[in-house]
Amino acid sequence: MSRRQCLAHIAKLGLSAATFNYSELLMANSLAQPSPGFLVPPYLSQGDTIGISSPAGFVSLEEIQPAIRTLKSWGFSVKVGRSVGQAHGTFGGTDAQRVSDFQALLDDPEIKAILCARGGYGLVRIVDQLNFARCVQSPKWILGFSDVTVLHSHLNKHSGLASVHCKMATGFVDQPEPANSAAALSIASINDALTGHSIDYPIEPSIHNRDGVGVGLVVGGNLRTLETLSGTASALDTDGKILLLEDVGEALYSVDRMFWHLKRSGKLAKLAGLMIGGFDMPADEENDLPFALDLYQIVLEKVRDYPYPVCFDFPVGHQAMNLAVKMGLPHRLTVVGGRAQFNELV
Repeated sequence: MSRRQCLAHIAKLGLSAATFNYSELLMANSLAQPSPGFLVPPYLSQGDTIGISSPAGFVSLEEIQPAIRTLKSWGFSVKVGRSVGQAHGTFGGTDAQRVSDFQALLDDPEIKAILCARGGYGLVRIVDQLNFARCVQSPKWILGFSDVTVLHSHLNKHSGLASVHCKMATGFVDQPEPANSAAALSIASINDALTGHSIDYPIEPSIHNRDGVGVGLVVGGNLRTLETLSGTASALDTDGKILLLEDVGEALYSVDRMFWHLKRSGKLAKLAGLMIGGFDMPADEENDLPFALDLYQIVLEKVRDYPYPVCFDFPVGHQAMNLAVKMGLPHRLTVVGGRAQFNELV
């Protein structure tokens, strides 16, 4: 980033250059530049086909009707996989059925993107049985979050294939009102991501944010899921990357333990930036002593020795506002005076 580019970006955030030291911005950005090792699937046009599959938890056909109607209203055709409506306990069919269905969509040349129906649990059971060779040769977008973090991480590590972290089919609603509601904006951001609009998100300011500029490929997703991938063929590679994390239902002590795991395994040491999304945590039991640290303290304690920017309250996660993010592509995270901006560089 040149000095002129940096100062222009600071001005965009509504602050003067005097409020931040340019050399500090460069230092925060000097850990790594974005790697050229990424693969961008073709963006979609009207008439293209999107597949819907349930490679993790069970979902009924009725539950995804709003998604089908919305995708068709955007001008896309929709092909529903066989795993939708299948049930094997909590799963969308047996492992073999889910593998067969997802593989069929991966290999189908008419399918330009695959929207996962829901998360839950199940992808780690089948990811090693999936063959992504044709998908890499003829790339297509894979969309979802939560348990779909398994796919985001696996694809990024083995092929550099970009994917979209976003709401899943069960998260769609018919004609959300008002048009600027969290649900409407989140759903619209999926169409924007699929059709090639560049991401440029201003983030609500936070006094807990840490200033700096970071440039790198975006990786990450659900914190608990990422922890279960540690030491596996799908484990996260974070060096020089902007790390995005979110979670739900984890107590503060559990979040603290997982962040210590990230720190001790070196996953936080060489980041280009850190973005913390929604962390909807359960209340302490009535008779329990409260945990000693809050979320902000937990995170900042683990990264205080590193110079990169940190952004809290990034609008992703198990919450109404869950904007689409293109994983595996280069972005810039700018944090100045507590204000943050996140923009795509491709």
